[in-house]
Amino acid sequence: MKAKKHIKNLTLAAMFLALGLVLPLLTGQIQVIGNMLLPMHIPVLLCGLICGWQYGGAVGFIMPLLRFAIFAMPPMPNAISMAFELATYGLVIGWLYGRSKWKCVISLYRSMLIAMIAGRVVWGVVQAMIMGIHGSGFTMQMFMAGAFINAVPGIVLQLILIPAVMVALDRAKLVPFTKKKTVKATAE
Repeated sequence: MKAKKHIKNLTLAAMFLALGLVLPLLTGQIQVIGNMLLPMHIPVLLCGLICGWQYGGAVGFIMPLLRFAIFAMPPMPNAISMAFELATYGLVIGWLYGRSKWKCVISLYRSMLIAMIAGRVVWGVVQAMIMGIHGSGFTMQMFMAGAFINAVPGIVLQLILIPAVMVALDRAKLVPFTKKKTVKATAE
């Protein structure tokens, strides 16, 4: 039974990785806000939620580096900082949601928001280290612009789309999202 679950999660993780490689090609066609939609973040967050923190972290780390190797996007050294950022998203959301006592929209949003903040902090730390090695500085204004201000459309999209996908998967009985209420039989 455990091997079957591992194979299922491995297959789903591969699907999320493929989705993360292709999705930026579609959103990149929207010139004004294509990159601001953060298309690689969505599959990583879903992978962490559905497959668990191990798979979410691995997919998050591999995705930007593989995308750079195939499409030369995101450019280096941004791909390195994105690898750590997305790995943090997958790890944190999968770990927090997996440990939630109640699988509900509230625990999903809690896990998502903490993962988003943690990932952006990790991105900022790695970006500062990379820029420090290159001899240039990474200011707080650069961090705020890259992590939050320019990312607002993507953050809003994630906050709407990911819970909607999880609810749809739950209704289709593909992924248990909400904890079902059990009716206790009473002795007569």
